[in-house]
Amino acid sequence: MNIQEFLGNVEGFKEAIEEREILKRVFGDLTLPKDFVESFVSLLHPKSIDVKAVDIIEETPSTKTIRLSPKDGYLPPFRAGQYVSLKVKIGKVLTGRSFTISSPPHTRGYYDVTVRRMEEGFVSHYLMDDVKVGDEFQISAPSGSFYHEPLTDGKDLVFIGGGSGITPFRSIIREVIDRGLDFNIWLIYGSRTTDDVIFGDEFKAISEKHKNINYQLVVSEPPAGYKGVTGFITADVIKDFLGSVKGKTFYMCGPNLMYSFVMPELEKLKVPGRRIKKEAYGPPADITKEPGWPSDVSPDKVFKIKVNGEKTIDAKAGEPILSSLERAGLVSPYLCRSGECSYCRTKVHVGKAFMPDRVPIRESDRWYDYIHSCMAYPLSDMEISY
Repeated sequence: MNIQEFLGNVEGFKEAIEEREILKRVFGDLTLPKDFVESFVSLLHPKSIDVKAVDIIEETPSTKTIRLSPKDGYLPPFRAGQYVSLKVKIGKVLTGRSFTISSPPHTRGYYDVTVRRMEEGFVSHYLMDDVKVGDEFQISAPSGSFYHEPLTDGKDLVFIGGGSGITPFRSIIREVIDRGLDFNIWLIYGSRTTDDVIFGDEFKAISEKHKNINYQLVVSEPPAGYKGVTGFITADVIKDFLGSVKGKTFYMCGPNLMYSFVMPELEKLKVPGRRIKKEAYGPPADITKEPGWPSDVSPDKVFKIKVNGEKTIDAKAGEPILSSLERAGLVSPYLCRSGECSYCRTKVHVGKAFMPDRVPIRESDRWYDYIHSCMAYPLSDMEISY
């Protein structure tokens, strides 16, 4: 039996062929254009998007939301919890940072990105102080995997956020209430002070109106007379707020220190590791405090790195190699800047670099000396290529 004879025995195949012939007589050639798939994929996953700031909203003394609308009127869809990489040019340095989209996915006309000032940062000061309405940027298509997965995560969700790590949870919660989705959410938000709580009033109002959204603020440095929950997000705080942890999926997003503290607390509550999702976070403020950093290497030590067999640049031990490349005017691919996406995968020909254990590099890359330059720090003079 050949393929035509086989298809002729498939139920509905002959009818489908007849319908296709009728459509051809009415509409002409039905053959899809050769670039149909490529153009459709480009529409959903463009390599870059030109946007402009249409509004800037002050959230707290240290935080602003920049509302970005497309210059050509189209933004691709995304899943609540995903991020975009925003490119900026500061002086002579072309660089970028990744920001979770804090607006919900069904808001189709714009993306909100919420920025908190990082005292030791480079880009956050520019975005906080210099960006104004009308400024234009280039962003990546939405990316990342820190979102609700209906096949595995269930409908009872616990969000644990700290600092600007609250942004993905704002997008998810707004989608749940605006679209009337059937989820139960417990949001625990850790903040150092009460005057720097991002979206605090919004979460409080939502939780008062919607019984399926529960909100608990935990303040580590409360003002005198504060009557809310204080301290850190301990097992007792989590248990008092949730009751049972059984059947719930936990999501965490925040600074490095929050992960180090909260993970053991979840272990005390016997939350299975498979029920904990953690968003990746970028380079630490002080790489020398990461486990495994060699004590005899000063973060101020400057090494020489030869790039692509051509230019040699200076690179400080305490700065990611990707940042050193950008300071030298070199353009290297990147996306997440947290060591996860592999866009900045770089071959090491000579020398060695340090990467925190949490960077999920492939085993084959370890064998053949590849690094993720966004989270790799030079420990010697090097030769690399990308």
